[in-house]
Amino acid sequence: MRTTYIGMGANLASWAGAPEATLEAATLRLESLGRVTRRSSLYSTAPVGFAEQPRFVNAVVELETELEPRTLLKGLLAIEQEFGRDRTAGIANGPRTLDLDILLFGEFVIREPGLEIPHPRLAERAFVLIPLNEIAPQTVVPGVAKTVGQLHTRLIEAAKAESDAVVRIESEAWAAR
Repeated sequence: MRTTYIGMGANLASWAGAPEATLEAATLRLESLGRVTRRSSLYSTAPVGFAEQPRFVNAVVELETELEPRTLLKGLLAIEQEFGRDRTAGIANGPRTLDLDILLFGEFVIREPGLEIPHPRLAERAFVLIPLNEIAPQTVVPGVAKTVGQLHTRLIEAAKAESDAVVRIESEAWAAR
């Protein structure tokens, strides 16, 4: 079994309901790819890139899996499609019903078309680093030789002006798991 971290996000409703409900249902579907062992809190986050859209709900889950990285990616893309995601339509960084990204996959460093691990913008995205730091601050990011906690501290110090960009959501349903 390998430990992988999956970034989750949504800002449009899916068949499961509002983005918070979508992330809950998608977490259950991730069990078909391995075993979810930890999950962060939910966070309301400002959109990055295309600003004229609703705020996102984001989280990170730790998944223990026996799958290879490319097979895991195929599984994540299939789950996105189940929740109504169409990667061929829309705007880059635009609204979506569900986004699932491999952030880290054990000690793997992969740079292939369609698959980059660690996620190439991991160190730049508060909406990823804040929830990842919540569940895995001591995890070393391969190829960077820094821990998630170190990357998180550096990003937060650099972005103090963006205090409302990532806000923790109190969710009884999510916290109960």
